[in-house]
Amino acid sequence: MATGSSNGQQSDMSARFFQKLASGVPGVLFTYWLSADKESHRYPFVSDQVQTLFGLDPAALNENADAVFSLIHPDDADVIIESIAESALKLTPWRYRGRLRLRNGEYEWFEVQSEPERQSDGSTIWYGQFHNIQHYKNLEQSLRESEAEFSFQAGFQRLIARLSTEFINLGFGTIDQCIDELLRSIGVFFKVDRAYLYSFSDDYAVMTNTHEWCKDGVPTLIDTQEQVSIEDFHWWQEQIEGMVSGSRVVFIEDVDRLPHEAAAERALLQAQGVHSMFSVPIRVRGRVTGFFGVDSLQRRTWRMDQADLLIIVSGLLSGVLERHRLEEELLNQSIRDPLTGLHNRRYLMPRLYEMLGLSNRRGERFALAIFDIDHFKKINDSIGHLGGDYVLQRFADILVSQTRSMDVVARFGGEEFIVVFSAVEHDDVRQLVQRVLQAVHEESFVFDDEEILVTVSAGVAGIDEFVDRPATPDALIEGADCRLYLAKQAGRDCFVDVSGTSRI
Repeated sequence: MATGSSNGQQSDMSARFFQKLASGVPGVLFTYWLSADKESHRYPFVSDQVQTLFGLDPAALNENADAVFSLIHPDDADVIIESIAESALKLTPWRYRGRLRLRNGEYEWFEVQSEPERQSDGSTIWYGQFHNIQHYKNLEQSLRESEAEFSFQAGFQRLIARLSTEFINLGFGTIDQCIDELLRSIGVFFKVDRAYLYSFSDDYAVMTNTHEWCKDGVPTLIDTQEQVSIEDFHWWQEQIEGMVSGSRVVFIEDVDRLPHEAAAERALLQAQGVHSMFSVPIRVRGRVTGFFGVDSLQRRTWRMDQADLLIIVSGLLSGVLERHRLEEELLNQSIRDPLTGLHNRRYLMPRLYEMLGLSNRRGERFALAIFDIDHFKKINDSIGHLGGDYVLQRFADILVSQTRSMDVVARFGGEEFIVVFSAVEHDDVRQLVQRVLQAVHEESFVFDDEEILVTVSAGVAGIDEFVDRPATPDALIEGADCRLYLAKQAGRDCFVDVSGTSRI
């Protein structure tokens, strides 16, 4: 009996010694037993760390292991149980990572390492430990986020570089296609539902959607966003003022939470399906001319630097629009007469070739009229060149007002002007020319309080007259010029066409 008591004391001492030794290990040491029929399980030994970490009584776990398994994260439970069954079947080491709920209620990652041993009754015991690896998981997540951020930033830089190159190589007249490609690229990159460009009227009272990209399945809005008055959108007017005065980016995180004073804006955006949006001002020559924006139709988390990234995009757009405006001005200077603002010969001749081509292919009819201000040299001599310039400008205004948008009006040189009347019959041309001459009669030309008598002569040639000879721009102009000479010979203040001389 004494020997048995001594052995029991030694066993208790060994158990206490092993528990003390195990308490110095950061993780949880354990032996885990699973019955042969898989119906019962327990921890014959588990270190006291299980109570420190999880608030579980080691003595209770000696009888039943359910309490430990109740701590497993629901997303990890099935896989962990399957891995235990596989280890028991094949007697392979059981190693697994999963999340366990700490006594404070939070989940952290633990790693299990253990070796199985089959018992004579068919049950299995694992000898091992599980320890906290949350620090490594945090580091791993941080590395993944760093890699993802690096990849994102590198991708954004490549995207901006590509778009910049496309804009640098932009040919005149292709700006719309390039802007459409930019909106598509930015929309796809940031995973938004819409990307668009709006322009403001000079007084910021009206805005127009000029370009738009929509994700597949997202309805387009561009057709309903032309010349939109913002008179009743007072909150939006304040945002525009912020764009104009301070280059402020407008960010609406949740349309439903817009302030009470933005009720009209909230209703419109809700009708368009918008949940959140960014609007970034576009500046051309230092002036805000519109804004670039993106919409999300669903709740989403935006990047903290989203506004900064979109400002880079708007800067790219501002640059290309400024360049395009400059190119348009240079082109207008080359194809427009600086005094009257009308097109000049450089514009007129290509248009004549174009209209001749349409006439040859489709039989479209047009006529060319040359107008000449009568006795213009006398006008210059009597009131000076400034007075002569005034008469030229006023007559140019009359031509524009008395012709149609489809007609080509150009200053041909000196006091001669050409109008190409498109898609007209012979009688229509006569009426249009008569209308110009009549308007000149009705106009009051007054310079430095001196009234000036102004009349105009004209010669007309139609494309339908060229049936036995080739029609060219020079031939048309020569034909009209010959009839202009006849009109002057006939006493001026009249016009001559294929029918003869006509007066108003």
